[in-house]
Amino acid sequence: MSTGINAAVLDLAAQGKISATSCMVRRSAWTDGAKALKRIDPARLDTGLHLDLTRPETADGFEPGLFGLLARTYTRTVFTPALHADIRDQLNRFEDAMGRAPAFVDGHRHVHQFPVVRDLLVEEIARRYPASPPWVRYTAPVWRHGPERLKAQVIHALGGARLAALARKRGIPVSRRLLGVYDFSGDTQGYEARLSEWLSGCRTGDVLMCHPSAGANLPSDPHGSARLREYTALQRLAFPVQGRLGEVALAPLSQLFGRGELAPA
Repeated sequence: MSTGINAAVLDLAAQGKISATSCMVRRSAWTDGAKALKRIDPARLDTGLHLDLTRPETADGFEPGLFGLLARTYTRTVFTPALHADIRDQLNRFEDAMGRAPAFVDGHRHVHQFPVVRDLLVEEIARRYPASPPWVRYTAPVWRHGPERLKAQVIHALGGARLAALARKRGIPVSRRLLGVYDFSGDTQGYEARLSEWLSGCRTGDVLMCHPSAGANLPSDPHGSARLREYTALQRLAFPVQGRLGEVALAPLSQLFGRGELAPA
């Protein structure tokens, strides 16, 4: 999305603070970002496609609201050939830049789980990568209580269960649960407290979503300040940490699926 986000991702990956990054291949910072990502050992960092269906009309401009896409997909009035072409194009752009398939696929603003989108995406993944499909990010929430529970539940209700069912039917691995959902409010200490709580509840196969940036945020980015706070907090984080279930460490999920530690079903 921006050079500041790219810089944060590359720095945190070098420090071993993140185990995956999700790429927006139709944004202006992608080309330079991809060149840097190619220098990172894929065994250390899962590099995936962040399916982007709400792009701004002008480069780095304001994104349109999500309601229009939601309405067209839920009423199934979206123009399917164009949507399918967009999904194929983004996968092509990833492959062309990285020289390999994505390790996983998720969606900007969780669009990968919307009706029609999920059907086309699962079919395209199954068609392209029959022997070793990338894993797909699931949105099942962790918490059944607390201030972030409603947002997490709404995200999952937008199609998470149906996406997981479609993927599992085609033998596509699915992550376990999604942590990291919050309202982007608070200060750095508040985010550090959230990180501690999320990590304490992690289990193998969970994804802890984060949104760091090292600076140079776009004026059109409504979460620019939160990104800076997250980056500061993540830089301070030391692994492994202790959680309720024992020691918490990072690992690319593609390796866990490959070793059979997580089943695709």
